[in-house]
Amino acid sequence: MDLKAHIRKIPDFPRPGILFYDISTLLQAVDAWQVAIAQMAEVVGQYRPDRLVGIESRGFIFGAPLALALGVGFAMVRKSGKLPGSVVGHAYHLEYGSDTIEISADLIPPKSRVVVIDDLIATGGTAAATVELLRKIDAEVAAAVFLIELVGLSGRSRLDVPVHSLLTYEE
Repeated sequence: MDLKAHIRKIPDFPRPGILFYDISTLLQAVDAWQVAIAQMAEVVGQYRPDRLVGIESRGFIFGAPLALALGVGFAMVRKSGKLPGSVVGHAYHLEYGSDTIEISADLIPPKSRVVVIDDLIATGGTAAATVELLRKIDAEVAAAVFLIELVGLSGRSRLDVPVHSLLTYEE
């Protein structure tokens, strides 16, 4: 199945000069979404993770069904102030400013083998920060898996774990 045929490209969003790869159309095509999850599960399963970690917010769309398919737990990395209870945070710099991400402090036991999941990797800033955050809580980050990779932005070069993407775009 040609999954790229189910990704809508929207020019000049969210600002002029940006080409946005919209997964909403993939999520409407149940067969395509199932194929995407099955292909991602095949890649993720090779790492035998204890947990999957989805990056807010579209990483949840792929991470939760992947965790169910693989029979493992799922944890969320969210922007600061979005998670209840005790959290561990990590501040990081992006090309356009800074941000802080957090994870619940007690959901991933130390030495757990985890795989990071998101819909898209572009510059890699948030994915790299997520890997650093997971290491703060003593998790073993086995890999990062994405539906889409914008190759020209070299995001994978910021990660020191294996990176996999189902779909690549040069633009």
